Amino acid sequence: MTWAYAKIMSGKTAFIYHPGYENRGLSPFPSVWQRYQYTYARCQELGLFEHGVEMRQQEPASESDLQLAHVQEYIDYVKRADAAGGGYLDYGDTPTYPGVFRRASLSVGGTLLAAKLVASGEFTHAFNPGGGLHHARADRAGGFCVFNDIVIAIRYLQREFGLERLAIVDIDGHHSDGTQALLYTDRILKISLHYYGPWFYPGTGAIDEIGTGEGTGYMVNVPLPPRVPDSAYLFGFREIVPPLLQAYQPQMILLQFGVDAHHKDPLVGLGLTTHGFAEIAAIVHSIGHWLCEGRLLVLGGGGYDPAVVARCWAIMLATISGALPPDRADRLAALHDPAPSSGKPEIEEEIRRIVAAVKETVFPLHHL
Repeated sequence: MTWAYAKIMSGKTAFIYHPGYENRGLSPFPSVWQRYQYTYARCQELGLFEHGVEMRQQEPASESDLQLAHVQEYIDYVKRADAAGGGYLDYGDTPTYPGVFRRASLSVGGTLLAAKLVASGEFTHAFNPGGGLHHARADRAGGFCVFNDIVIAIRYLQREFGLERLAIVDIDGHHSDGTQALLYTDRILKISLHYYGPWFYPGTGAIDEIGTGEGTGYMVNVPLPPRVPDSAYLFGFREIVPPLLQAYQPQMILLQFGVDAHHKDPLVGLGLTTHGFAEIAAIVHSIGHWLCEGRLLVLGGGGYDPAVVARCWAIMLATISGALPPDRADRLAALHDPAPSSGKPEIEEEIRRIVAAVKETVFPLHHL
């Protein structure tokens, strides 16, 4: 299926930011914690806050909010670990320290505020760079994720706004295993494009993981080989994501915009550039206006080169907000990588094989 999209005027956009993002983060890498400040600075340089993007500051999520996705025993465990002040919440990935409970709750609170602003109609789009923590499960942390703000937001939107058709598009380089586990039996459309290979974290996300019960067919995994460039990735994205969203007719789209699929990211090994991420943002933004009155909630997710993350996120925000003043176009261009990436014919052929397998497995369940 070929799907073409047109440029659509953007709506009002919120940027969710809290000073707490500027201190210690949830990964064990101090340099990575700077990505939020860097992103804020790049957006300022682009003039986005002067031309349509509004800053909003959240409160930490409450304990009752956290209970929308997590069992009380786990919430209490994080509190105890916070008080103890050292070690890890899991098996060596997600550190604990005094203040980790509040820091993780701020990420969730930011996503809940973004969800409320969009669902209420006050804003059309919202971006929480501190969100997208898709590895956390009901009873445990994982992959630098303490609480799963994505699933908490889904439950909040269902409860408070009565929304039923909510779609998650996750482009993080790592599979969204926590989100998958928590929503595996739900008729919530979940599409995850991620690197998949032997010994690569988290080890899940094969094509045949499609959900169970009422959720059968609503988990769509697109496992990618290493070094996939813009050209092959975007082919797969266009072939799979727009048709499924069109069939599903979402009332809101949640886009987990982790950018560790960038070719310079030190942890993943995919091959995207800023041009690929800009195109992904443009496609999902356009689909949102076409299918659900523009309601788009974007969450930060992964990315472990802070300068690269800031460039990708600033470009994304400029793309979905339409807030770039004409005299800053050169600054936007300067944030981009030199050129889009293309790959070897065998990578392109592998992506075609993967796309065909995904379509054969999932598309009939959506009458495609």
